[in-house]
Amino acid sequence: MNPYTTLFLTFFRIGGFTFGGGYAMLPLIQAEIVDKHHWLTEEEFLDIFAAAQSLPGIFAVNISIFVGYRLKCYAGAAVCALGTILPSFLIILAIAMFFTRIQDNQYVAAIFRGLRPAVIAMIAAPVITTWRSMKMKPISLWIPILSAILVWLMGVSPIWIVLGAAVAGILYSRFIEYRIRRMRS
Repeated sequence: MNPYTTLFLTFFRIGGFTFGGGYAMLPLIQAEIVDKHHWLTEEEFLDIFAAAQSLPGIFAVNISIFVGYRLKCYAGAAVCALGTILPSFLIILAIAMFFTRIQDNQYVAAIFRGLRPAVIAMIAAPVITTWRSMKMKPISLWIPILSAILVWLMGVSPIWIVLGAAVAGILYSRFIEYRIRRMRS
C-alpha cells in the first residue's frame, strides 16, 4: 500500500473513532504509531507528546503533523493532519445539518451520556502511561489530580492552571539551582 495512504488511513481511523479530544486520542495514537506500525520508539513518542503539548492548536493534530513530517516531510505532515481533522469535520458537518431533527432524540442523548465515562478513562490512561514511562514518584500524581479537581469541580480556568504550573516550575527550578549552589559552596 502507498505510504501516504497508510498514513492517511491510520490518522483517519484515529480521528474517526476517538471522542473527547486530543488526550482521549493519545492511547490510540500511541498504539498505532509505536506498537502497531513501529514508526517511533516509545521515547520518541514521549518527546513528540511533550512538544505537541507546548504548541498552540489541536493536540492530536500537532502529533500527527510531527509524525507525518518525521516519516515523509511536508507531504506526510499534510496527509496526517488531514487524516486527523477530516473525520471530526465530517461528523460535525452531519450533526449541524441534522441537529434540529436530533437534538431532542433520547437515543442520541443516551449515546453521549454513555460516551462520557469512556472519554474520562481515555484521558486518564495517557496520564498514567506517561507518569509510568517517566518513572516519576507516586507523590507526583497529585498534580494532575489537583488540576482536574480545580477545573472540573471548582470551575477554575485551565489557563490559570497552566500559568500557575509555569510559575511553580520556575520557582522549583530556582530552588533546586539555589540548593545545588549552596552544596557546592
